Amino acid sequence: MTSRYVHKPKIEMAQKLSKKAKAAKKKRDLKAANSRRREKMRAENQRKRRKAKKKGKNIKGKDYDHTKKKFVSTKANRGGHGKGTKKKKSKK
Repeated sequence: MTSRYVHKPKIEMAQKLSKKAKAAKKKRDLKAANSRRREKMRAENQRKRRKAKKKGKNIKGKDYDHTKKKFVSTKANRGGHGKGTKKKKSKK
């Protein structure tokens, strides 16, 4: 019996950056990821996940969305929710 779903190989599209630019981006990204705001968000996400699992909720494949204040799929939990992030004023 054949599957009716077609499995496509995962293709990763990395940015084409020079070594210097790649190093600078890595430094910027690390600084942003380790900012006090992001640390608080990560800690909150961990607390929410533990609490949800304890209650027996199925949160597999989901992330806590700090904007919507609920668990959403990782696919949906991207910056701006399809509206872009230029207008969003985030706290740094």
